[in-house]
Amino acid sequence: MAGIKVFVSSTCYDLSMLRSELRDFILSMGYEPVMSDYMDVLYDPREHTHTSCIDEVSNCDMLIVIIGSRFGGKGVPESVSRIDINSLEELSKGKLPKDENLSITQLEVLKAIQDGIPVYTFIEQSVYSNHSVYEKNKDNPNVKDILFPAIEKQETAEFIFSFIDFIRLRSVGNPIFQFSRIQDIENTLKRQWASYFQKLLSEQKYRAAEEKRIDFLNNQLEDLKAAVLSSIGNANQKEIARSVIKYRRLTDFLFSLKYEINELAASDLSFDKLLNSKDIVKITDARKLDLDRESRIYGRTLLVKSDHTFYDCRMPTDAILDLRNEWDSFKKLDKESKEIVLETLFDNQRSSMWLMHYHAEIIDEYLYKSPSILSDSDINVFDRYIKNLSNEDQL
Repeated sequence: MAGIKVFVSSTCYDLSMLRSELRDFILSMGYEPVMSDYMDVLYDPREHTHTSCIDEVSNCDMLIVIIGSRFGGKGVPESVSRIDINSLEELSKGKLPKDENLSITQLEVLKAIQDGIPVYTFIEQSVYSNHSVYEKNKDNPNVKDILFPAIEKQETAEFIFSFIDFIRLRSVGNPIFQFSRIQDIENTLKRQWASYFQKLLSEQKYRAAEEKRIDFLNNQLEDLKAAVLSSIGNANQKEIARSVIKYRRLTDFLFSLKYEINELAASDLSFDKLLNSKDIVKITDARKLDLDRESRIYGRTLLVKSDHTFYDCRMPTDAILDLRNEWDSFKKLDKESKEIVLETLFDNQRSSMWLMHYHAEIIDEYLYKSPSILSDSDINVFDRYIKNLSNEDQL
């Protein structure tokens, strides 16, 4: 069985000793290191070596980048063309250097980000300390006159520090680890990989349990549907019974938002406008947000109101969006039938009690309590996360 492939990206000349020790560590973990200086990269004779390195990133499962004092070689235009720079810049508040000022190491990292490959970023402590000085002075017109002792070539300092900003200010996948010796990197990777593996196992266990529960409930529902429909002789009553079964999920959702029977039976609004009438302006998948572990979210979807308070819903986002079609179908029933269906389901709305929970707190204050996540200058969850929703996720 093929092992996990770990691409190691860094300048080689100044970090050769560290790269050698890191290679031994990766092998000791049972993983396969991919390193250009050990000929692990397929160098296609039809392409530049830089391009070969970038293409090799796509074949790996994760990438480790080590940022030290050197900038390294600038990527050739052919290798730069492999990266969709414009789309990547939308993922971070940090600005990338111009194309001609991107190193091959930086392009390897960007390729991993573009392909959705996990990136573990390690920065030499002295370099990160110098970066803090740069951050405080980068808007100063004389910033280029500042000496950064940790950087080998001063003319490359801006390119190194701006790339650090790009990684640090990504909306997701932005952890940065400082190191002063190889043991710092090894200890961090051991903890990170073990925790990530445990999380994946936990998620797999949860999904398996959910699938079994759903299968069990579906089987029960099918048995109940057959029993109910077989006991009804009148065609109209049978149609109403079918509607009670068909629109159970829709009504559970709407009743949990405190809609009344009469307003639902009389409404001819679209599904989106129906939600707007309850002041809901955004729907987003909670699982796509980088949530603080201490946040008390139990659902899969967040429904955000205009005042930034929100509902926390157990229903998956895709399922909520599918309710649009169910609502359009429900509206076609005559008013009397709609009232009967709604009254029947309203009397048995136990499931809606656990489906939705309203939080009166501001969403960003509730979810992002950790100062390591919140920025002093920007704590607006709409700007940071929800603005990136696809069009179909927006009301």
